[in-house]
Amino acid sequence: MMNVIANRYAEALFQIGEEEKLTDMLYQELSEIVNLIKVNQDLFSILKSPVISKKEKISLIDNIFEDKININIKNFLKILIEQDRISFISDISDSYKELLNEKNNILEGFVISAIPMKKEEIKELEEKLSEKYNKNVTLENKVDKSILGGVLVRLGNEEIDGTVKTRLDKMKEQLSQVIS
Repeated sequence: MMNVIANRYAEALFQIGEEEKLTDMLYQELSEIVNLIKVNQDLFSILKSPVISKKEKISLIDNIFEDKININIKNFLKILIEQDRISFISDISDSYKELLNEKNNILEGFVISAIPMKKEEIKELEEKLSEKYNKNVTLENKVDKSILGGVLVRLGNEEIDGTVKTRLDKMKEQLSQVIS
């Protein structure tokens, strides 16, 4: 249910961005607002509070963001407040990012390794995966010492597992079948 709501609002904002050729800028401002709310939990609590009137919340939005954000984002925030959907803002931002990536033919993912990878290695892996998927692949490196060696790539719902840990687990399973 939550993703359906987030997707609908994200699509509406994205359409506005498309019409006005502001999709990237709207995402930038939306993500900055999400970060502001994450850092300032008191603000988020006020915006979500059923005790504080919608009129007061909208006035707060006007005061905080006066001329600092695009009018479309400001109006979007007001709609979220009016419809009691402000608590979905982070999910809406994520959905918007997916729409933006789809438009720009970008596939984001993670490459998990036992030690930090060099930028050149990540770039080379991105290039190979970009060719394979016919998209612009961007990877973020995460470190997980438990994988021992090799890399695990996660792109959307797909995993490419080239870790030593998985290979050892498979060998262990094969040995246990031979022994029993």
